Order: sequence, then structure tokens, then C-alpha cells
Amino acid sequence: MYVVIRSYSGQGASELFDLLEQREEEVRELISGVPGFVSYAAFRTEDGGRTVTACEDKSGTDESSRRAAAWVAENATASVDPPEIAEGNTVLRF
Repeated sequence: MYVVIRSYSGQGASELFDLLEQREEEVRELISGVPGFVSYAAFRTEDGGRTVTACEDKSGTDESSRRAAAWVAENATASVDPPEIAEGNTVLRF
């Protein structure tokens, strides 16, 4: 399994997580439709928030990142700084 974590902070991050919360069903449909999708979570942090997507392989997380970036560009009314991205193969999974 492969995981990508997108870390949003700075300009527009708080507003983005407000939007994610308000449009949960739309985000669910967008990300869960990625081939090989396993799970998704979004959570707030003191400097913005993080999203975590797990897929069966890297091509799935790459597609989820592409979809996420397109959705933010189309839907966020405030300018949002690009996220920092950390990704890799899982070594443990429960």
C-alpha cells in the first residue's frame, strides 16, 4: 500500500479545511473514485491541516493528488498555498 500526506499551511489553509468540511460528500466521491483507493482522512492542525490518502499503489496516490489539486483550484475562493507532500510505501498497517 502507498500513502500520501498533503500538509496545508499558510495562505488559505484554514478556509480550505472549512470548505472540505462543508462539502464532505463531494470530496468523498472525488477521492474514493480513484483506482485502488483504500482510505482518506482530513484533519485540522494549528497551522492549517493535513490530508492522508492510502491507495494500493503509487499510481493511485498520484491520481488522488492530481484530483485534489484540481478540486482546490476549482473550488477554493481564497488563494491556497500548495501543500507539502510526503509519500511512501507502508511498512505497517492495522
